[in-house]
Amino acid sequence: MAIHPQAGQLASHDSLVNLPELMTAYYLKKPCIKNPEERVSFGTSGHRGSALLVSFNEGHILAIAQAIAEYRQSQNITGPLYLGKDTHALSAAAFQTVLSVLTANGVKVRTQLNGGYTPTPVISHAILTHNKMNQQGLSDGLVITPSHNPPEDGGIKYNSIKGGPADKDITDWVAKRANELLESNLVGVKRLSSDDTDKSDLIEPFDFINHYVDDLENVIDMKAIAKAKIRIGVDPMGGSGIHYWEPIAKKYGLDITIVNPEVDPTFRFVPLDKDGRIRMDCSSPYSMSNLLTLKDDFDIAVGNDPDYDRHGIVCAGSGLMNPNAYLAVAIEYLSQHRPEWPKDIQFGKTLVSSGMIDRVVNGLGRTLCEVPVGFKWYVEGMYEGAMAFGGEESAGASFLRKDASVWTTDKDGFIMALLAAEILAVTGKDPQTHYDAQVSKYGQPFYKRIDVVATLAQKSILGALDVKDVTQTELAGEKILNVLTHAPGNGAAIGGLKVSTENGWFAARPSGTENVYKIYLESFVSEEHLAELEKEAKALVDSVLKV
Repeated sequence: MAIHPQAGQLASHDSLVNLPELMTAYYLKKPCIKNPEERVSFGTSGHRGSALLVSFNEGHILAIAQAIAEYRQSQNITGPLYLGKDTHALSAAAFQTVLSVLTANGVKVRTQLNGGYTPTPVISHAILTHNKMNQQGLSDGLVITPSHNPPEDGGIKYNSIKGGPADKDITDWVAKRANELLESNLVGVKRLSSDDTDKSDLIEPFDFINHYVDDLENVIDMKAIAKAKIRIGVDPMGGSGIHYWEPIAKKYGLDITIVNPEVDPTFRFVPLDKDGRIRMDCSSPYSMSNLLTLKDDFDIAVGNDPDYDRHGIVCAGSGLMNPNAYLAVAIEYLSQHRPEWPKDIQFGKTLVSSGMIDRVVNGLGRTLCEVPVGFKWYVEGMYEGAMAFGGEESAGASFLRKDASVWTTDKDGFIMALLAAEILAVTGKDPQTHYDAQVSKYGQPFYKRIDVVATLAQKSILGALDVKDVTQTELAGEKILNVLTHAPGNGAAIGGLKVSTENGWFAARPSGTENVYKIYLESFVSEEHLAELEKEAKALVDSVLKV
């Protein structure tokens, strides 16, 4: 895809989302259940959409919230539900809708003390710490966020009693019940008025900020960062972690500068992404261009997406790290600097993450667990303490506490950002320098992800492929060694396929939210070999889709 000519520049005023139009659409537009695009659908990170496209409207949230309340009752989940929201405009509206339904169903809800925003990892942390004590029944949570998606989008995701994204069995049940409620014109949805919701004794203010910040020293070596006087620059990108960095700096004596304290639901201060849209993607050099201009002012600079489950790491001199590269460095560092972690513990990667991770883990003599796309596949392992680290190529990851017990079972942009500072403080070298050493040892990878337009029928075919559907024996001049439709780490279906040779691979899977399929490619040979991989991967996928 060609780079938009305004990529990396601020959007013009007339191109910003029209907030009155967006909010009017949320309340007035009604989803048509017969239209697949307007049904409730849980992808890898919950239900997402836009009120303008009738895919994220009050009707959807009423139905989802009622379904969640009924699911909790069926599972005897009686503890408080931890509810958070990010800074997208639709998040505030959906937050109130959810509250009105949950309280009508008698659900006790804990929300941020004095209002405000709550990041995804903070919700996960709160669920896990609550359930460890188990004094008031088991708890779960909801986060109102479309992650890094554009300002006009909304999203909602359910975190189970194990703290992380609910597994497919749960989300399938919730989606089915929510669509039944939509089909019946929301008959069966319980809801309180705004006044009655506010008066309800079921809403409990909770100090998420201090609860999370006070515990950080048990997962990150904060003393080492403070002692080394690491200068940290932070661009919150207008996200839900905006009010966390100052308490972190104050409690642990860190040198943290917030380079942009603004919060605005139009996200007008975020430069346009490569396609010319505002997207709070902290792994994009275009969206992160504001912070990149300041990279030499700090030892480490970090950015996060609106719900803080992603991280962008900027090293002085070298710039924004590739997300795959940072995952490889984080795994190597943690395996060597967490002495209480068992030697046989697993390190997790999604099957579309870089093969560099495979080489690093193998070189360390550790165990790799390769799973399908979606952080939900790490929840059980991290919850039980069998998996030390879980990461995704899209710049999301989390890891265990120093004592090898669970920290979060959802992606945590805070600890991944602070880990970069710890790496520099402890080793004297920034993460990019460590990655350069890995390249010298294991080879230079060339990685790419592309989107290809696809119909719903084609996406369905791709998601149901069998190994026997691939008849080719070579790819980009090399013998095909593996064709996978199930992840080797846990045997779960990947919803597509992955084809590997000795020095390259590609994976193709349908998008859960757009009419495209995604192709991930990597070569350990050259850019030219990567181009050949891309050409032949498209041809192979076209052949099995019969397009």
